[in-house]
Amino acid sequence: MTNAVEVRHLSKSIEGSPILNDICMNVRQGEVYGFLGANGAGKTSLMKTLYHIIFPDTGTVCLLGETINKGNNPVFSRIGSIIESPVFYSHLSAYENMELHCRYMGAGYENIMETLSLLGIAETGNKAVGKFSLGMKQRLALARAMLTKPDLLILDEPINGLDPQGIIEVRELLLRINHEYHTSILISSHILDELSKIADTIGIIDHGAMLAEVSMKELTAKGIDLESYYLGLLGGGGKNVESYPHGN
Repeated sequence: MTNAVEVRHLSKSIEGSPILNDICMNVRQGEVYGFLGANGAGKTSLMKTLYHIIFPDTGTVCLLGETINKGNNPVFSRIGSIIESPVFYSHLSAYENMELHCRYMGAGYENIMETLSLLGIAETGNKAVGKFSLGMKQRLALARAMLTKPDLLILDEPINGLDPQGIIEVRELLLRINHEYHTSILISSHILDELSKIADTIGIIDHGAMLAEVSMKELTAKGIDLESYYLGLLGGGGKNVESYPHGN
């Protein structure tokens, strides 16, 4: 089966300082992959290289079976994303921002209201996005990422700014999309508990290096909770990391 995301030996330095170091990653088709690391560990930098917002120094990236090169990459039309803080036209409404995205993607408008309803922002009417709360803007960013019913979602910290109820709703929505549409999801976070509730596989990054990829089922079967595993890998858990499964 083709991997939804396949990264091979990817490295990147900026002004002589390495930010990504020989990264390998496999996101299987149809799974939810939780990308875990502290703030500044390299999660966003890696996601930017997937889109060639940042160009890697070495290594390869394949998305949905297509190798990503400099220049035009048609496969991006099959991918929805949130990378860093989402940007909108602040004077326009949620619907109008979604219309613009449809034009950019060459898609029709038929899914706009359904998608806004899924994210709980269909009733915002003509309210300018500039007057939205941070949580509402994050919901709109998710709606935009999901609008074209992509084969792959790449979501960088998508629950930032959401209250506890909003986090639960987004979690349930992502699981529903994954189960009903078999959408592959790569989701980054520094919140261990939330990733443990949604992810099939966890990838752990620290200081630009991938420490491990591990199945949540494997951890559960061994009676290891994600927090203990994570702290063990980073040397702060007081447990012998060599006894833990490391995945690929």
